[in-house]
Amino acid sequence: VQLQASGGGLVQPSGSLRLSCAASGFTLDDYAIGWFRQAPGKEREGVSCIGSSGGSTYYADSVKGRFTISRDNAKNTVYLQMNNLLPEDTAVYYCAARRGLKSGRYHCVGPLGDDYWGQGTQVTVSS
Repeated sequence: VQLQASGGGLVQPSGSLRLSCAASGFTLDDYAIGWFRQAPGKEREGVSCIGSSGGSTYYADSVKGRFTISRDNAKNTVYLQMNNLLPEDTAVYYCAARRGLKSGRYHCVGPLGDDYWGQGTQVTVSS
């Protein structure tokens, strides 16, 4: 069982990036998938999460209207499209999978659970 996060990089403010979280060894649609980020000196934050099998989505207030989470079940991959990036979006972004959880909000802001975690991908927003 493995999650592979990718797509980070250096981008100027107002630019865009698309992060990918690819799963191997399990069917991603059976799992809630969340994107979390952690900046230096700050606590980990749930950015956007999507519930399993058509469950609900959640966005942190700080990214609403700018980020979009989506699934491609054929590719067993979840994406985070990030538009209009701001310097405060700079962080290491991680994806995490939790089996059978329908609520994206609970995944993002609830207590830690039995998640699989991918390695982080660095996003740096700077001019």
